[in-house]
Amino acid sequence: MSYKTFDFMKQRTLFFIFSGLITVAGIVVLLLFGMNLGIDFSSGTRIDVKASHEINIDQFQSTVGSLGFHTEQPVLAGPKNTIASIRINKQLNQNEVAKVSTAIQKKFGVKASDVNISTVSPTIGRELAKSAFWAVLISSACIIIYVWIRFEFLQGLAAIIALLHDAFIIISVFSLLHIEVNIDFIAAVLTIVGYSINDTIVTFDRIRENMKLNKKKIRTFEDLKEIVNKSIQQTFVRSVSTVLTVLLATLALLIFGGTSIRTFTVALLIGLISGAYSSIFIASPLWAIWKFKWMQRDKKKPSTSAQPQ
Repeated sequence: MSYKTFDFMKQRTLFFIFSGLITVAGIVVLLLFGMNLGIDFSSGTRIDVKASHEINIDQFQSTVGSLGFHTEQPVLAGPKNTIASIRINKQLNQNEVAKVSTAIQKKFGVKASDVNISTVSPTIGRELAKSAFWAVLISSACIIIYVWIRFEFLQGLAAIIALLHDAFIIISVFSLLHIEVNIDFIAAVLTIVGYSINDTIVTFDRIRENMKLNKKKIRTFEDLKEIVNKSIQQTFVRSVSTVLTVLLATLALLIFGGTSIRTFTVALLIGLISGAYSSIFIASPLWAIWKFKWMQRDKKKPSTSAQPQ
């Protein structure tokens, strides 16, 4: 079956059920596993080491652990595993930072400049989390206002529902895979918001144009279905092509990029797929349902007629 003949609106219930099941599964995952917050949003210390030779991950962890600090599993990166990172769930003071740096320099024969130790206090972590929350909230509000002015309020509301759907899927996958959530994660979510709303606006713009070109007056839900189907079919290739282009670049970053951008690329990869799905199968069908209910409500309003003299 070709996308040119596929009835997107007819299958809307299946798409809604699928998204509903994903949402429920995501809630269960979050309740069971929670989020693996990095030191950007919690307190702690991150140690990054760059050497001219391969770093033994067990020796690296034991060196830091021997100083009495509880560490998480180290991560290796770079050519021939010459870069290592480890996290301590404690904010180290200046003496402790100096002690850790000296121990690593002696063990692996690196310079002080090759050992980067960054700490985040609980207060800073809370402030960063609050700022990230407001960044997402304000961007969502600006989007709905823009779409409301450019198109109509119902389309803006449908676009925000689709964006929340995408963001929640990214959060759920990160929780399930226990991937560390840091500032790069927020950057990826905001990037996905931009790509997803772009696809959604293109479809909404085509819907508006087709409604203007439609010669007969829209009276029934079938009329709306016909316009939405036609609009999605006309923008389908453009939406998929755009996402595939960015997806290929993201896969290249995921394969050949370092661990420092892995959080960003994984979130971007998940969000691109989810964004393409929601802009095609969620936003427009949702708008059509709300639009028809709005039309029915307007019909039920009593008509104002002139009162007799």
